[in-house]
Amino acid sequence: MPSRSLHVAVIGAGAAGLVAARELRREGHAPVVFERAAAVGGTWLYDDGVPTDDPLGAGGTHSSLYASLRTNIPRECMGFFDFPFIAEESAGDPRRYPGHEEVLRYLQEFARRFDLNGLVRLETEVLRVRRDDASAASWRVSYRSTKLPGTTAGSEQPEEEEAFDAAVVCNGHFTEPRLADITGIDGWPGKQIHSHSYRVPDPFQGQVVVIIGYHPSGMDISRDIAGVAKEVHVAIRSEPPCEMQSTTAHANLWLHSMVERAEKDGSVVFQDGSRVKTDVILHCTGYKYSFPFLGDDDETFGIHVDDNRVGPLYKHVFPPHLAPQISFIGLPFKGIPFPLFQLQSNWVAGVLSGRIELPSQKEMMHDVASFYLDMEARGCPKRYTHGLELTLEYEDWLVEKCGMENIEEWRKVIHLAARAKVSYHPESYRDEWDDDHLVTQAHHDFTKYL
Repeated sequence: MPSRSLHVAVIGAGAAGLVAARELRREGHAPVVFERAAAVGGTWLYDDGVPTDDPLGAGGTHSSLYASLRTNIPRECMGFFDFPFIAEESAGDPRRYPGHEEVLRYLQEFARRFDLNGLVRLETEVLRVRRDDASAASWRVSYRSTKLPGTTAGSEQPEEEEAFDAAVVCNGHFTEPRLADITGIDGWPGKQIHSHSYRVPDPFQGQVVVIIGYHPSGMDISRDIAGVAKEVHVAIRSEPPCEMQSTTAHANLWLHSMVERAEKDGSVVFQDGSRVKTDVILHCTGYKYSFPFLGDDDETFGIHVDDNRVGPLYKHVFPPHLAPQISFIGLPFKGIPFPLFQLQSNWVAGVLSGRIELPSQKEMMHDVASFYLDMEARGCPKRYTHGLELTLEYEDWLVEKCGMENIEEWRKVIHLAARAKVSYHPESYRDEWDDDHLVTQAHHDFTKYL
């Protein structure tokens, strides 16, 4: 039986923060969720305000959504295990790959269903997390309200502080843009933006656009812009399969090798020697992990972000020297996000209560070192440390640790099939599928939660 009930700070009220709060409370803890936005939802809160002064940076806005964004994972396998993400015929977006508004609706309904809104302090930004000088097992969280001041224009709200037994970091990783390093870019006369600042294609009317990156956002945005631009040229890291090239379906959209350099006459030169004079370079190059509230005090944290490797972390969650008081939820990518967040949250909640035992600090550090050595032996770049391969071994390991039921087989099969289709059928994969028998099984299994 759980032996400890702790006061826990949860940083962020997106999907990870909401399910972390639920799992913590189920375990008997008392979570408080800090969210700087005015509503729950995290990255799924659409903000159409595009920063014009800093198109390559975070620009003060948290959301990275563009207006046309739809999920790249079928809703059946995307939802939390015990709260199905099912279509409602009478409301919302019933598509298997719904738009971002439907995902936000789902998260808001999750918060209502499990009475989580009362745990969330909206418009409250965490400034610092540090050890309590009076107790190594206690942590001080400094925060400030981001609500507009009531009377004095431009005045800043006072900083406040509260003690917690533990902190769970759920601030997401789609806010701090990561940019391509382009030789000669300082002398290139055109405009650059990052996909973080992209919302609608209208500003690119009649222009020549080079897009760097062809992961899901690059695929979507290139096709979005191709409808209004004069030309769209997409630079990708590896040679595109023939199937991918044939499905561009836009006469003004071309795939290229990676960008070699930019020149003063406005040209962008690709590695295959081809070149094009372009008006805009749009970086669809992903994001950096960022935890500004942890500061740079190595003696306190010793947690570093090195080429997008957050470490040292045991199984992507616990820093061995601070476990279990500090933990991270939601760092891995390429997995099935919401169920993964639930499993990690259940693990953290169980460790904090004493229901689940962690290895010793020495054993955890040895596991981290072995993981890094294995990556190096496989030639896997450091920036892919948290990029789970298209297997579900990590999720299965978490299921075993938490003593939960095994992940449904249909969820795994649907996910793996969907990921395979993205690259080869970027135009149609969301609206063409042949797994109705798996969908039927999923809906049958959902009935036990309805």
